[in-house]
Amino acid sequence: MIRLIDSLSYGNRLRGISPMWKCGFAAALFMLSYGSHPPVQAAIFVWMIVWVVRYARIPLKAHMAMLGTACLFFIASLPALLVEIQPGSAAAPGSSVFVLWSRPYGSVYVTETGLHTAAALFMRAAACLSAVSFVMFTTPVAELFQVMKRLRVAALALELMLITYRFLFILTETAHDLYTAQMARGGHNGFRGRLNDTALLIVRLFVKTMHRYKGLSHGLVSRGFTEEIRPAPYRAGAVPVRYRLESGIGVAILLLLECWLRWRGIV
Repeated sequence: MIRLIDSLSYGNRLRGISPMWKCGFAAALFMLSYGSHPPVQAAIFVWMIVWVVRYARIPLKAHMAMLGTACLFFIASLPALLVEIQPGSAAAPGSSVFVLWSRPYGSVYVTETGLHTAAALFMRAAACLSAVSFVMFTTPVAELFQVMKRLRVAALALELMLITYRFLFILTETAHDLYTAQMARGGHNGFRGRLNDTALLIVRLFVKTMHRYKGLSHGLVSRGFTEEIRPAPYRAGAVPVRYRLESGIGVAILLLLECWLRWRGIV
């Protein structure tokens, strides 16, 4: 997934637009998504899909796969949001209850309030995630580092993020090679064999990654590394008038819709 996102960020149709403008646009929608009502969040989610799929020409399958993978973390938190346990009685007073399991000594149930809370959190997470995905698919990581440098982010933090991002590719490549080698030798056969081979893969992955790290360190020193990694100079591309107008009008409409919902007292 990370290689796919990296390749798409360099080949999309919004690649030449100013990264500072794209990050500012996504940040504005992210903040609006976090504090707005579900109808506004749903509108932001759909609008971001239009920007990513239609304007940036990112395949819908890749975009949905990324969103679905991120939503797995939300699904993992659903039991804590929905399921409630109450000893002795099956229903909570004054609330609609869907009983899942009931015994004389206790019951497990889902309340209507919990369902509403989970739905509201899902809409908020989906809208915020769609705003972040717009930056991920349209702006390469190198340009994101340039934007953060212009925003006065500490140089040490940028260097740590750059090295971490580099080692994500090293880890995935090394893990894939080790897994392929194990499968070629008849590994991962049976439940116990999979456990043993996975444990061995993790150990060897750590050792090989440390070797790659030493090679990277020696390469930096041989090229005159002076304890500072300098990114490429920032280059701001032109933003078409059409995109400026559409983004401004769209944000204004979303703000008006949010103000109207608050005025009407809609939750």
